[in-house]
Amino acid sequence: MKIMIPAWVDGTLQPVEKLEAHQRGLRHKAVSVFVTRGDQILIQRRALGKYHTPGLWANTCCTHPDWDEGAESCALRRLDEELGITGITPRHMGRVEYRANVGGGLVEHEVVEIFVAGETPAMTLDPNPAEVMDTRWVSRARLREETRTQPERFTPWLRIYLSDHADLIFGDAQSA
Repeated sequence: MKIMIPAWVDGTLQPVEKLEAHQRGLRHKAVSVFVTRGDQILIQRRALGKYHTPGLWANTCCTHPDWDEGAESCALRRLDEELGITGITPRHMGRVEYRANVGGGLVEHEVVEIFVAGETPAMTLDPNPAEVMDTRWVSRARLREETRTQPERFTPWLRIYLSDHADLIFGDAQSA
Protein backbone atom coordinates (compact mmCIF):
# COMPACT_ATOMS: atom_id res chain seq x y z
CA MET A 1 0.00 0.00 0.00
CA LYS A 2 1.43 3.36 -1.02
CA ILE A 3 1.27 6.14 1.54
CA MET A 4 0.30 9.48 0.05
CA ILE A 5 1.48 12.63 1.84
CA PRO A 6 0.83 16.33 1.12
CA ALA A 7 3.77 17.73 -0.90
CA TRP A 8 4.33 20.75 -3.09
CA VAL A 9 5.00 20.00 -6.75
CA ASP A 10 5.66 23.05 -8.92
CA GLY A 11 4.14 25.24 -6.18
CA THR A 12 0.92 23.21 -5.86
CA LEU A 13 0.10 21.09 -2.79
CA GLN A 14 -0.90 17.62 -3.91
CA PRO A 15 -0.79 14.00 -2.71
CA VAL A 16 2.57 12.37 -3.47
CA GLU A 17 3.78 8.89 -2.56
CA LYS A 18 5.93 9.22 0.59
CA LEU A 19 9.09 7.53 -0.74
CA GLU A 20 8.91 9.55 -3.98
CA ALA A 21 8.65 12.79 -1.98
CA HIS A 22 11.88 11.87 -0.16
CA GLN A 23 13.67 10.68 -3.30
CA ARG A 24 12.85 13.93 -5.08
CA GLY A 25 13.46 16.09 -2.01
CA LEU A 26 10.01 17.65 -2.35
CA ARG A 27 8.87 20.14 0.27
CA HIS A 28 6.12 18.39 2.24
CA LYS A 29 4.00 18.63 5.38
CA ALA A 30 5.07 16.96 8.60
CA VAL A 31 4.24 16.81 12.30
CA SER A 32 6.65 16.49 15.25
CA VAL A 33 5.70 15.92 18.87
CA PHE A 34 7.75 16.32 22.03
CA VAL A 35 6.34 14.70 25.18
CA THR A 36 7.86 16.23 28.29
CA ARG A 37 8.11 15.44 31.99
CA GLY A 38 9.50 18.48 33.77
CA ASP A 39 12.76 19.27 31.97
CA GLN A 40 12.92 15.79 30.41
CA ILE A 41 11.92 14.79 26.89
CA LEU A 42 10.73 11.35 25.84
CA ILE A 43 12.79 10.34 22.82
CA GLN A 44 12.52 7.26 20.64
CA ARG A 45 15.05 5.15 18.80
CA ARG A 46 13.72 4.38 15.34
CA ALA A 47 13.19 0.71 14.46
CA LEU A 48 15.83 -0.91 12.26
CA GLY A 49 13.18 -1.63 9.61
CA LYS A 50 12.56 2.08 8.90
CA TYR A 51 13.52 3.01 5.33
CA HIS A 52 15.58 5.98 6.45
CA THR A 53 17.50 6.81 9.63
CA PRO A 54 16.95 3.35 11.19
CA GLY A 55 18.34 2.94 14.69
CA LEU A 56 18.75 6.68 15.24
CA TRP A 57 17.26 8.61 18.16
CA ALA A 58 14.51 11.10 17.34
CA ASN A 59 12.01 13.23 19.23
CA THR A 60 8.98 11.53 20.74
CA CYS A 61 7.09 11.24 17.47
CA CYS A 62 7.54 12.58 13.95
CA THR A 63 5.48 11.76 10.89
CA HIS A 64 3.67 12.98 7.80
CA PRO A 65 -0.05 13.67 7.81
CA ASP A 66 -2.25 11.77 5.43
CA TRP A 67 -3.70 13.82 2.60
CA ASP A 68 -6.40 16.12 4.10
CA GLU A 69 -5.56 15.10 7.70
CA GLY A 70 -5.24 17.89 10.23
CA ALA A 71 -1.96 18.31 12.09
CA GLU A 72 -3.32 17.72 15.60
CA SER A 73 -5.30 14.65 14.49
CA CYS A 74 -2.13 13.35 12.85
CA ALA A 75 -0.09 13.95 16.01
CA LEU A 76 -2.59 12.05 18.17
CA ARG A 77 -2.90 9.20 15.65
CA ARG A 78 0.86 8.66 15.33
CA LEU A 79 1.55 8.96 19.05
CA ASP A 80 -0.84 6.06 19.50
CA GLU A 81 0.38 4.05 16.46
CA GLU A 82 4.11 4.45 17.18
CA LEU A 83 4.23 4.55 20.97
CA GLY A 84 0.81 3.54 22.28
CA ILE A 85 0.60 7.00 23.84
CA THR A 86 -2.87 8.15 24.74
CA GLY A 87 -4.22 10.37 27.50
CA ILE A 88 -2.31 13.56 26.60
CA THR A 89 -3.25 16.81 24.88
CA PRO A 90 -0.62 18.23 22.51
CA ARG A 91 -0.24 22.01 22.35
CA HIS A 92 0.68 23.56 18.99
CA MET A 93 3.91 25.54 19.35
CA GLY A 94 4.35 26.75 15.78
CA ARG A 95 5.73 25.80 12.40
CA VAL A 96 9.33 25.31 11.24
CA GLU A 97 10.87 24.36 7.93
CA TYR A 98 14.09 22.48 7.32
CA ARG A 99 15.87 20.50 4.62
CA ALA A 100 18.23 17.63 5.49
CA ASN A 101 19.88 14.67 3.80
CA VAL A 102 18.74 11.53 5.63
CA GLY A 103 20.98 9.04 3.79
CA GLY A 104 20.44 6.66 0.91
CA GLY A 105 19.84 9.51 -1.51
CA LEU A 106 16.77 10.63 0.46
CA VAL A 107 15.98 14.18 1.55
CA GLU A 108 13.55 15.46 4.16
CA HIS A 109 12.33 18.93 3.17
CA GLU A 110 9.63 19.46 5.71
CA VAL A 111 7.19 22.13 6.79
CA VAL A 112 6.63 20.88 10.32
CA GLU A 113 3.83 21.61 12.75
CA ILE A 114 5.43 21.29 16.20
CA PHE A 115 3.48 20.04 19.22
CA VAL A 116 4.46 19.65 22.88
CA ALA A 117 2.53 17.64 25.45
CA GLY A 118 3.23 17.07 29.12
CA GLU A 119 3.15 13.58 30.56
CA THR A 120 -0.03 12.96 32.54
CA PRO A 121 -1.02 10.24 35.04
CA ALA A 122 -3.44 8.93 32.37
CA MET A 123 -0.70 8.63 29.71
CA THR A 124 0.09 5.15 28.45
CA LEU A 125 3.33 4.07 26.73
CA ASP A 126 3.43 0.86 24.69
CA PRO A 127 5.93 1.18 21.79
CA ASN A 128 5.17 -0.55 18.48
CA PRO A 129 8.32 -2.60 17.69
CA ALA A 130 7.80 -2.09 13.93
CA GLU A 131 8.24 1.66 14.53
CA VAL A 132 10.30 2.05 17.71
CA MET A 133 13.14 -0.06 19.10
CA ASP A 134 13.70 1.87 22.33
CA THR A 135 12.56 4.91 24.31
CA ARG A 136 14.11 6.94 27.07
CA TRP A 137 13.55 10.07 29.10
CA VAL A 138 16.45 12.52 28.89
CA SER A 139 16.94 16.04 30.21
CA ARG A 140 17.04 18.79 27.61
CA ALA A 141 20.57 19.77 28.65
CA ARG A 142 21.87 16.20 28.35
CA LEU A 143 20.11 15.68 25.01
CA ARG A 144 21.57 18.87 23.61
CA GLU A 145 25.05 17.79 24.77
CA GLU A 146 24.64 14.30 23.28
CA THR A 147 23.48 15.67 19.92
CA ARG A 148 26.57 17.89 19.84
CA THR A 149 29.13 15.27 20.90
CA GLN A 150 27.59 12.19 19.20
CA PRO A 151 25.55 13.58 16.29
CA GLU A 152 25.69 10.29 14.39
CA ARG A 153 23.35 8.74 16.99
CA PHE A 154 20.52 11.22 16.28
CA THR A 155 18.27 12.07 13.35
CA PRO A 156 19.14 15.24 11.45
CA TRP A 157 15.78 16.81 12.30
CA LEU A 158 16.22 16.34 16.05
CA ARG A 159 19.63 18.01 15.87
CA ILE A 160 18.11 20.88 13.85
CA TYR A 161 15.19 21.28 16.26
CA LEU A 162 17.50 21.51 19.27
CA SER A 163 20.07 23.79 17.68
CA ASP A 164 17.75 26.15 15.78
CA HIS A 165 14.25 25.95 17.26
CA ALA A 166 14.45 25.11 20.99
CA ASP A 167 12.92 28.43 22.07
CA LEU A 168 9.90 27.93 19.81
CA ILE A 169 9.44 24.29 20.74
CA PHE A 170 9.75 24.61 24.48
CA GLY A 171 8.22 28.08 24.60
CA ASP A 172 10.05 29.21 27.67
CA ALA A 173 13.35 30.51 26.27
CA GLN A 174 15.26 27.73 28.06
CA SER A 175 17.57 26.18 25.53
CA ALA A 176 17.54 22.43 25.29
